[in-house]
Amino acid sequence: MALFLKRRSKMYLLDEHGQDCIRKAGRLSSEARELGRSLVAEGVRLRDVAENMELHILEHGGKLAFPVNISLNDVAAHFTPNTADETVFKSGDLVKLDVGAHVDGYLGDTATTVEVGTRNWQTLIQASEGALQQALEVAQDGISVGTIGGVVERSIKGTGFRPVVNLSGHEMKRYNLHAGLSVPNYDDGSLTKLTRNMLLAVEPFATNGQGQVSNGRSGNIYRVLRDRPLKDPEAERLFQLIKQEFTTLPFCERWCDRLQPDSGATLRILHRHGVISTYPILSENKQGMVSQAEHTILIGSGRGEITTA
Repeated sequence: MALFLKRRSKMYLLDEHGQDCIRKAGRLSSEARELGRSLVAEGVRLRDVAENMELHILEHGGKLAFPVNISLNDVAAHFTPNTADETVFKSGDLVKLDVGAHVDGYLGDTATTVEVGTRNWQTLIQASEGALQQALEVAQDGISVGTIGGVVERSIKGTGFRPVVNLSGHEMKRYNLHAGLSVPNYDDGSLTKLTRNMLLAVEPFATNGQGQVSNGRSGNIYRVLRDRPLKDPEAERLFQLIKQEFTTLPFCERWCDRLQPDSGATLRILHRHGVISTYPILSENKQGMVSQAEHTILIGSGRGEITTA
């Protein structure tokens, strides 16, 4: 799931239990990604694909790291359908599926791009996929994130497209999807180096547009921002359930409807009171089409281990 921020990281210790959980979270994320690919077709509801991908993770011993993002065409990230959404895929849609699982708080995060019914955007899809593969080949202990960003940038530009420069991959830690440093999609000059036991989501975005995204309306995805008492009893009840169910990880309106029917109005109250924040839909500035590819990689003593392959 895409990240704007760029922060430094501290050394992180990871025991055998953590590594086992990371591998299982990666496997479940990968399985859900491939299930989603198989379900995307003309006339299929976005909501049905998102819910089936999420259900696969839950039924196989994992939990959800964040709501499945389904982003169409010039939208790069941060949209998930709500309970009432009847939108269906159309022929020619360029679909980004971004999914994550966690096992005991240890995370996996992966994404793919699918074209519905046509083959107009295969080179754009291949641009992000190729950049991802090249980035993963160099991502190892001691390599700077600026170097990885340069690999992504050169790879995408070499295909005639542009990287989306204000989106990046991200480090992950237990129950923390966006922790520590970011992994840019261009050479930003950063000398911050990868170190052993870092868990990273590397996610190139390629576009035929300007190469930047801007914030739009809410994409139905939220996270807890701060804890404070609320005077509204209904809002307080939902807030307590949210903290209990989703902890520090992103959640969505669909999930909250299971805790409190028709939760949308109450979520807006929580947002107005500043206890939750919303993720805005991120769209390409010039309405360029966007493709995405993403894997999670665990940095070891040599070449990193791709957990979501």
